[in-house]
Amino acid sequence: MDGPQKWNILRLHIEDGIPLASLARETGIGTRTLSRWHSAYRAGGVAALERTPRADAGARRTAPELVVFVEHLALTRPRPSIATLHRLAAAEASRTGKKPPSYATVRSIVQALDPGMVTLALEGPASYRDRHELVYLHRAEHPNALWQADHTELDILIKDPSGRPSRPWLTTIMDDYSRAICGYMVFEGAPSAMNTALALRQAIWPKNDPAWSMCGIPDALYVDHGSDFTSHHLEYTAIALKIRIIHSTVGRPQGRGKIERFFQTVNTEVLATLPGHLTPGHPQAVPALELAGLDRAIGEFVGQYNERTHAAIRTSPKAAWIGEGWMPRMPESLEELDGLLLRVSKHRTIQRDGIHFQGQRYLSPTLAPFVGRTITIRYDPRDLSEIRVYDHDTFVCTAIDEAHPNQRYSLHDIETARRARRRELRRGINDRIPAANRSQPEPPAPPPPAQRKRKQLRTYEEDE
Repeated sequence: MDGPQKWNILRLHIEDGIPLASLARETGIGTRTLSRWHSAYRAGGVAALERTPRADAGARRTAPELVVFVEHLALTRPRPSIATLHRLAAAEASRTGKKPPSYATVRSIVQALDPGMVTLALEGPASYRDRHELVYLHRAEHPNALWQADHTELDILIKDPSGRPSRPWLTTIMDDYSRAICGYMVFEGAPSAMNTALALRQAIWPKNDPAWSMCGIPDALYVDHGSDFTSHHLEYTAIALKIRIIHSTVGRPQGRGKIERFFQTVNTEVLATLPGHLTPGHPQAVPALELAGLDRAIGEFVGQYNERTHAAIRTSPKAAWIGEGWMPRMPESLEELDGLLLRVSKHRTIQRDGIHFQGQRYLSPTLAPFVGRTITIRYDPRDLSEIRVYDHDTFVCTAIDEAHPNQRYSLHDIETARRARRRELRRGINDRIPAANRSQPEPPAPPPPAQRKRKQLRTYEEDE
């Protein structure tokens, strides 16, 4: 088995996190052999997996005909044991006048067979598909060739806008080639097409942070069969942006190993340091953070993750994504991208003082000719400092919240503030009720109920 063949097996451990013991069971290669390959790879990369030439290289050892004979029997169902193969190979060598192979030689011939070939021959196409087709998914050839998207429910409790415990979710967009995190979304509630769209919007458009350079339209997006990933919204967006959607086979998530390892890293390196972290055996925790605080913590970690060296690619995700310099494929404008992705839309009638939405007032000089007309607004729930205005799917302008022109705030912030205000008002009402009761004059006591006059009994005296 040459170096590339060894790497195709070893990468399942290095890139997809499959334990060596599991690989040994699936491939038939001994755990010690796999460990030796792993040590060689860590020392010298893929080149170190190549066989070192033997001193007796070129000397004829096992006859090729016997090798083919053993391989044929090893791929026959039911598969004979190594001992049986050795006995049959010795008999065949005696019959043909060849030198019989040793037991170790027969075993090495069997172990050198391609694992996928063995699975296909002995277990059939279904087992081959389950075990190899997605697991052996090769690394993308260049940045933005393939992005992966997935969700996970985070092992942490936070406070929702009402102050109640809530377990949030994380959606992540990862570039397969560089392992770079291109976009993410932290949210409460179940995964939805909207949350996926927001993460994808962040991934595609250039970020405000110049250090977070990943952007552009991917050639393909690898997702599972969740309802948010199979929505018409995402399909329509993919067609418009010329993105090929690749759905994993139902019940076979092996191809998402890279992004799932990132989720594990978030859990161990980020959530474990935060209040409210849920640990095995302790399903209850005291929430302290709100969604915005958790979002900031994960955002800071994403920046660190993209900058640090990744063990599998031996460089940082950011450096791998940048490469030698290239131009990512971009949408025409942010307005076009929002028109495709931001399907959170509302209809509003433009007033003389602007657009009223969520208790805020949004203005733009471009709105003047549209006063009295009903338009469509689209917005990012994470940033309500501005909204985008459309007239029959045609972009009109970006309207700015006149009260907070330079302040970013989210729909979550607004809901939290509203709930806090209502709680404050309720406390005020409850505090005033006893005082109001004390200030009222006491009403006179009701008169006692009138008692009915009882008739006296007449007494009679007897005549003497």
